[in-house]
Formats: sequence, structure tokens, C-alpha cells
Amino acid sequence: MDISLTPDHEAVRDATREFCRHEILPHLRDWERAEQIPADIVPKMAAQGLLGLCIPRRYGGLGLDYLSLGIVCEELERADTAFRVLIAVHLALNSLALLQWGSEEQKQRYLIPQTSGEKLAAFALTEPDAGSDVAGIRATARRDGKHYILNGEKTWISLADVADHFLVFAYTDRGAGHRGISAFIVERGFAGVSSSSLHHKLGGRIGNTGSIALQEVRVPADNRVGAEGEGLTIALSALDNGRYAVAAGAVGLMEACLEASVSYAEQRQSFGQPIGKHQLIQQKIARMVAGRDIGRLLYYQVGWLKNQGTRCTREVSLAKWMNCDNAFRAADDAVQIHGAYGYSDEFPVERYFRNARGSLIYEGTQEIHQLIQAEYALGYRTNKPLSRPLPPYPFEGDA
Repeated sequence: MDISLTPDHEAVRDATREFCRHEILPHLRDWERAEQIPADIVPKMAAQGLLGLCIPRRYGGLGLDYLSLGIVCEELERADTAFRVLIAVHLALNSLALLQWGSEEQKQRYLIPQTSGEKLAAFALTEPDAGSDVAGIRATARRDGKHYILNGEKTWISLADVADHFLVFAYTDRGAGHRGISAFIVERGFAGVSSSSLHHKLGGRIGNTGSIALQEVRVPADNRVGAEGEGLTIALSALDNGRYAVAAGAVGLMEACLEASVSYAEQRQSFGQPIGKHQLIQQKIARMVAGRDIGRLLYYQVGWLKNQGTRCTREVSLAKWMNCDNAFRAADDAVQIHGAYGYSDEFPVERYFRNARGSLIYEGTQEIHQLIQAEYALGYRTNKPLSRPLPPYPFEGDA
């Protein structure tokens, strides 16, 4: 396994870091208080190629590899979680799912405008009574000639009030259990689609999160992704991509906590010396270093596996679980190092703490990932090849 960075990796890392330094970091406090991302930031991210980073060039992307996606997510979350979420949802959960499972017509109609940033995309699986229990969704899709009629409600959907396209999961055959779930591309402009925003979240305040209501929405049959009953497989493979983005972003959050804590520990004095000289402060710093470096290796491994076209559900679950746990611990330690100042927004660590908490819930809770790891160890799960694996890198036809 070779996980050394190429010049392309270093270039995309440096360019993303510079983008964050100029376009994001100076405005974060104001955006947090307004609880919204300004409308012009998405076109700026698109101009950087971030919305189509690891999409083949024939669909308008940069044609970079999957490790590049992880590197970009690390850098974006080093600035703020909301921007990593945007990439995780639009690119990792939605666009990569279309690349893997969509028809050529769907790629031409939906993937290309998403890659360019002309259209923004979201992933609509979670419902008020169905989170970890994916098969517990209640949304339905009944066939009506050349259309499906969708009804249901999705909640805790990132970009719900701003996305143009939604990848929606609903039952086409409830009697078949989880094998009766299918996936559909739903446009915001379809009659019967409405959305609303959730406000005053603990973390991720800049990013849009909300609910989507589907009331007798007529969706062309050509907008079904994959075969009927293949929806759960599509959802879970998409979640592998989303979890990869979250795991990589968590490393960026640990890096941000470490940078802020080292800077403060060198300046703050107590008992006649910088607090960085105190061993218990050093212990917290050392934990951040260990979490960051181990976490980076974990997501680099997943990126390498994805480049080979190898399914990596176990590995990405482990990376997501470990990295998000360590990111929350790093944020907690960073607040403690800052003392009372860590409890206000005068320093960024209180934002890191709030943002880190959410990642222990979304894209699979801590408990779900522990179960996944145990079931692999016990032999109850295996990484069976998918009928349509994610295209390996380099992408065919892009040479």
C-alpha cells in the first residue's frame, strides 16, 4: 500500500488551505452568528473545482483520485465543519452515488451540472423515525405508468433548503422489507416538494440543515437510480463515501485544535511559566498529536482502497468511529487548555467543541460503528463486492 502524497495531492491541499485562509476564516464569526453560508461561497468553491474534485473529466470534474477528496475535506474542516459537510453531501454522498449507480443519461442530466456547481445536490435518507434503522423509513414510491408517486418526510437533511437535486430513498415494495427500498433523483422544482430549515443547532451553525416534505410528487421513472429494490445497497455504498469525508474532516478538526492549543499554551502564563511547560497540558497536546496522526493514516488507507476500486466498508467505519471520537476529545481538551476563554467565542475552540459533537451522531453513531466492527470480527459481515463498484482510479477514458 502506497499512501505517499503526489505533487497533485500537495497542490490540491495547498490550494484548499489558501482558499480557506482568504475566503472562509476571516468571516467565520459573522457567519456563525448569522447561521448561514453566504450565497457566493458555493460558486467560489465550484471555481476551485472542489464540487467535482474526484469526478472524471468527461463529466466535468477535475479527475483527481479519492485520496484528494479526503485531503480537501481535512483542509475544509480545519477551517469549519460546515464547508466539509457541503462537500461530503454534495460530492461524496450524492455525486459519487450517481457516478457509481446512475445511468449515462442521469450522469449527463444531473451529474455534470452538479460537478460544475450549476446545481447543488443533497442526500435524503433520514426520517423523523428512522436514523440508524435505515430500513425503518416510511417514505413510499408507487408506480404510475411512466412515473413514480412519492410521499414522505425526510429530516436532518444537510442543504435541505438550498439544494436543487435530492437523492431520495423510499419503499417501492414494503412487503419485501429492506429489499423493497428504491432510490430516486428528485428535483426541487417538482410539484409537491417543499423544505424547511432547522435553526439553533448546537454545532454546524453555518451550514443549512432541514426537512423535506414529499406530497404526491410525480417523479419520472427514468429518475430511478439503479433497479427497484436496490435502494438500500445504494444508500449504504453512498454512506461509505460520506463516512470517508467525515473521517478525513475530523483530522482537520484535530489539527485546528492542536494549532490553537499550542499557540495558547505558549502564550498563557501560570505559576511563572507558560502553561505548555505543565505536564498535564503536555498530555493533552500529545493526545491531539496521536489522534491526528493515527486518523490521517486511517483515512489515507481508505483513500488508497477506493483508488483500487476495493470495497472498504469495514475500514471506513473504523476511520469514521476512531477519528470522530478523537476529534471530540481533542476539542474537549482544547477548551480545557484555554480555560475560561475556551468557553467563549473569543477563541475558536468553543466552535470546534460544538462542531465535533455532531460527528458522533451523523453518518452512523458511535454505537452503530462499534457494532459494525464487532460483526466483521465475528464473521457476521464481509466486504462482498458490489454489483457496481466505485470506478477505480485513474478513471477510464480520462487519460
